Order: sequence, then structure tokens, then C-alpha cells
Amino acid sequence: MPENIVEIQEKPKKKKPKKKVIEVTGLGVKFNMAEQKVDSLKEYFIRLVHRKLKYKEFWALKDVSFTIRKGDRVGILGLNGAGKSTLLKVIAGVLKATEGTVTVKESVVPLLELGAGFDKDYTGAENIYLYGSMLGYKREFINEKFDEIVEFSELGDFINVPVKNYSSGMRARLGFSIATIVDPQILILDEVLSVGDAKFKKKSANKLKKMMKDGVTVLLVSHQSEQVRQICNKAIILDHGRLVDSGKAEEVCDRYEESYINKK
Repeated sequence: MPENIVEIQEKPKKKKPKKKVIEVTGLGVKFNMAEQKVDSLKEYFIRLVHRKLKYKEFWALKDVSFTIRKGDRVGILGLNGAGKSTLLKVIAGVLKATEGTVTVKESVVPLLELGAGFDKDYTGAENIYLYGSMLGYKREFINEKFDEIVEFSELGDFINVPVKNYSSGMRARLGFSIATIVDPQILILDEVLSVGDAKFKKKSANKLKKMMKDGVTVLLVSHQSEQVRQICNKAIILDHGRLVDSGKAEEVCDRYEESYINKK
């Protein structure tokens, strides 16, 4: 290269941060709990009329703030009663926040209480349309995917039997099959990896792994820190409704085990 010519080196491009898809700011969820036990509906109304029904406030979540970016897989850890499921229900739109804000910028498929929206007197086939419509699927789409849902659920002829005759595992299998028939942008999981028999657990886990491989954003509640290590790249810890730790999944899981599991 001639001496009078200066070589121009291209500066390494900075990676553009992925867009924020969930923003939780100052979130609080309050429930009113009766201070005294009420044994019957009649007693409840008598106390209500005479204004003798007293409540105490219970904050399931208080001042929770965090941001999730596209493609993040976030594990939510905490002991029973920490507020994990309540948090997912607010993000999914099932519960309303008492204070603070939750902004969700992409489509969500919540796998919370699988089959909770089923009508027990309807058959499995009828509930595919009912549950599918609750999740926002159009009838034409369900028609197109009906056979695929039935095949994945492995219910066979039981698809024409009323759901009230299903075991909890059968209901969960049908609920999972309906909910995951689309490719969501955000997937919310509340302990659903533990439903069904061993064969279906493996099958459902493989389907979820495929979704994650395709770049879906995931929020996962799990009591098993090992599961969070395997699936998630980030994690948070809730303790009595407050966010007490957040960061890389491996590091947060280490601290969770040290402070909550090994301490027992």
C-alpha cells in the first residue's frame, strides 16, 4: 500500500439492543381478605348488610419493576405465596393491577391453568372451539387445525366425550394442544411442564423447545431451579410479593438455592 494512502478500518458495529416487549413498572396487586371465617352464604350477607364484614389488605405483589426484551427466556423463582402466578396472570391480562403499569407489545399465549376455561358439560371437540375462541382463534383457523389438535392431545375417541368425564391429565393435554397450535410471540408458562404422563411431558417439552428455538419470548414459573437453568437465560426472584433479585439465570439460580433451598 502506498505510504500516502491511509487505510480506513471499519469500526465494529455495536449490537443493537433487542426491543422491549414487556415493561413492568411499580406493579402492585392487592386483595381484600376477610378477617374472620364466614361459614355460610347467609352469614356472609347478614354481616355484609350490617357492615360487620371486615377485611384486611393483602398485597400479593408490591412495587415490582423489570423489563423483558424480545427473545429473552425469563425464569420466575420463589417459594409458595411469593406472587409468581399472580405476576403471570397480570401480564397475561387475567388480573388487573391495583397500582403501577404493565405494557405488553406482542401477542401472548398464556399456559396457566390448562383447561380452566373448559365447559365440563361440553365434549372435548366442542371445547376446542370454546377454548380456542377464548384464546382469540377464529373458527376458520380452528377448523383448519382441528385434526392436528386432536392428534397431538392423543385423546382419540374421547374427544367426543364430555370433559366432566376426563381426568385432570386429559384436560391438561387438551388445553396444551389447543393453546400451542399457534406460534406465539410471547409464551407464558406456569408449572405446565409437569402435567400429564411421562410420555406427554416429553412430547410437550419438545414442542416448547421448538418454540424457544424459533425465538419466542418466554416467562416460566418453576419451583425447580434446574429447569430454569436449562431453559432460561435470565431469572428473577420474588419474595412475599417483592422482586428481590434479577440477572443471568445461572447466577440467580445459585443465589436462590443458597438463600431459599439449601437454607431449609
